[in-house]
Amino acid sequence: MFKQIVLCTALITFGMVLSLNAQPQPSPVQPSPIKRTILQRADVPGTNLEIIYATVEIAAGFKAGRHNHPGVVMGHVVEGDFWLHVDGQPEQVLHAGQSVTVPDRAIHNEGATDKPVKLNAVYVVEKGKPLAAPAQ
Repeated sequence: MFKQIVLCTALITFGMVLSLNAQPQPSPVQPSPIKRTILQRADVPGTNLEIIYATVEIAAGFKAGRHNHPGVVMGHVVEGDFWLHVDGQPEQVLHAGQSVTVPDRAIHNEGATDKPVKLNAVYVVEKGKPLAAPAQ
């Protein structure tokens, strides 16, 4: 009788260990492919606009998807190659030292080529609006 109790206890314990190991493990959190660090922001007096100065880092090969900004954006490439396609214009690749201005609400796609890219960006945008919105 004692052997049967020990055997049943061992089988139950073994089954519990197997079921615990079968539970799905949480997947690690993936870092965002775009890192925007706001360095300064200031209101434009007499308007509903604000100026935001930020650094933007984009992971290698990542494309943001077609979107727009609620105002004008100026960017200066610090490192890497910045890929940009504004609707109705040819694609372009900007290299370190080059800069670009994206007009108010221009629908565009942007990203990095095969290496990460870092930019300094100045946004002159409507206060209270998200810095970017998907294209409609």
